[in-house]
Amino acid sequence: MEEISTAAAQPVWPADQPLEPSEAAGGMQSALDQMDEDSKTLAEMIKEAQERTDAHREALKRMPKGNAHYVDAPLEAYARLARAKTASQVDAASGFARRRIAQLRGSLHLDSENATKIKSAINQLQKAVNRGAKKKRDLNREQMIKLRKARSKEAERRRDLELVRRRTQRMIRESGYLREADIAGRLAAQLTETQMELRSQAQSLAAANATSLETAVQQYAAEAASAGAETAAPAAAISVQG
Repeated sequence: MEEISTAAAQPVWPADQPLEPSEAAGGMQSALDQMDEDSKTLAEMIKEAQERTDAHREALKRMPKGNAHYVDAPLEAYARLARAKTASQVDAASGFARRRIAQLRGSLHLDSENATKIKSAINQLQKAVNRGAKKKRDLNREQMIKLRKARSKEAERRRDLELVRRRTQRMIRESGYLREADIAGRLAAQLTETQMELRSQAQSLAAANATSLETAVQQYAAEAASAGAETAAPAAAISVQG
């Protein structure tokens, strides 16, 4: 800032043109006015920064002091951490703890009487942040276990369905075996009955044919005998006449 003021205090004159006394006085006055303006602007900026610092300090002073104020922050952080059921909720609880750490660090310079309590609260809040990170890892691990368990259940359900399918197919095959055996037995019985009927018919035909043959032989013999007797009778008559 001193460099800026010094630079502003040193006017730049053209090297090739000589200055008249009136012009030199005017330039000096302009430079002095610029320096006054810069000084006022710098003073205003310092004043505004001081006012903001004072306002922040007063706000911190208005905050309740004592054990209740410094103990509530870690308790609230741990309560939020305990209520967190998801990773995003754990992040929110950790963010609360980090914000309270920043606030307590600001109070550490203003409330020196309770510096030990503030440091203890900051330590507990930092532990809450670390434990929040651990809980987040645990939640992610539990989520992975749930996913694996769900996949295992799905695989088990598929295995059960496959077992039921195989068992059903086996029962269908076994019932087919029974039907096949029943049909084979019926066919065998029918075939046996048919064979017996055919055998009986063959026997009847054979007996009928044998009777007819014997009758024909007997008839042929009778006819032959009758024909021989008739032939012998005329020959005997011829002999008697002679």
